[in-house]
Amino acid sequence: MAVSDPIADMLTVIRNGCKAKKKKVEVPASGFKREIVRVLLEEKFISNFRYIEDNKQGRLRVYLRYTDDEASVISGIKRISTPGLRNYAGGKEVPRVQGGLGVAIITTSQGIMTDKVAKKRGIGGEIICHVW
Repeated sequence: MAVSDPIADMLTVIRNGCKAKKKKVEVPASGFKREIVRVLLEEKFISNFRYIEDNKQGRLRVYLRYTDDEASVISGIKRISTPGLRNYAGGKEVPRVQGGLGVAIITTSQGIMTDKVAKKRGIGGEIICHVW
């Protein structure tokens, strides 16, 4: 069965992996997913990720990050813009997540970036997800 929203599926796998205290999770790879995971790595929500080649589309192995007391660094991850309802924000309307404690991942004309970078550059785009 085809997945109608592969990004939401990836976020759900990460969320469930964090709740189950997994060290790593795997999802089918795509360029868009790789960029989202790159932003999660830059913001220190995950410890690392790897692209694993198979004879199909490849897999992304995401290494989850935990604190010293074994609590997940990712408290929550939520898909905002869906295939059925796209959510856009202008450069001055980019939302803050959890009062600035979380990040919004946004796809813009200059690539995928966090809300802070988009505000600094004064550009808007489609809000993919919130992570806190």
